[in-house]
Amino acid sequence: MKKLLITSAALALTANLAMAQDVVRLGTEGAYPPWNFINDAGEVDGFERELGDELCTRAALNCQWVTNEWDSIIPNLVSGNYDVIIAGMSITDERDEVIDFTQNYTPPDPSAFIGMDPDADLAGGVIAAQTGTIQAGYIASTGATLVEFATPEETVAAVKNGEADAVLADKSFLAPIAEDDAGLMFIGEDVPLGGGVGMGIRESDTELRDKFDAAIQSMKDDGSLNEMLTRWEVSSTFE
Repeated sequence: MKKLLITSAALALTANLAMAQDVVRLGTEGAYPPWNFINDAGEVDGFERELGDELCTRAALNCQWVTNEWDSIIPNLVSGNYDVIIAGMSITDERDEVIDFTQNYTPPDPSAFIGMDPDADLAGGVIAAQTGTIQAGYIASTGATLVEFATPEETVAAVKNGEADAVLADKSFLAPIAEDDAGLMFIGEDVPLGGGVGMGIRESDTELRDKFDAAIQSMKDDGSLNEMLTRWEVSSTFE
């Protein structure tokens, strides 16, 4: 009987370990509405929460959500703190050298400037952007002076307190901010950047990438992804 109990306990432990290994951890920032944010209940919410849950269901994966600050989101994926990045991350050649990507789940989202002066100097002035974003990279390549901040909220605050002439970010993030604040307005032309947004995955996890790829494609094929994009107003839809 004692031997039987030990064997049962060992089997239970093995099963629990297997279940733990089967959990896919989804890493997001939780600070970039409407893409991802923390709701009043303290839970990850937004377009990518709904999308990620649906993709996990379609891929038959047991998923858990993890939050991580943006500036270390790629290093912590590579080091194994979670298995997937789903955080409004645009697909770029530079990032693709470090991690792998699924196919895009949004078309390229235009970037835009907001500021307090319609005549702000976007070409030679001081422009704010979040650290490590494609917008920061774009500003650095122009004649403007780049000021970087850890969070998207700080970039907007920099404009309002006079540290920057404008902020460049995803238009879907800036639109509700400009609408709610009469002192802020869109200025200049939109800037097309990146190859759309995809899920970031370690280069060694090809099987996991393929599962999410298939799930994304199934949502494109049945129209549910376009419906979700429209409802959350995060991007244009796929044609």
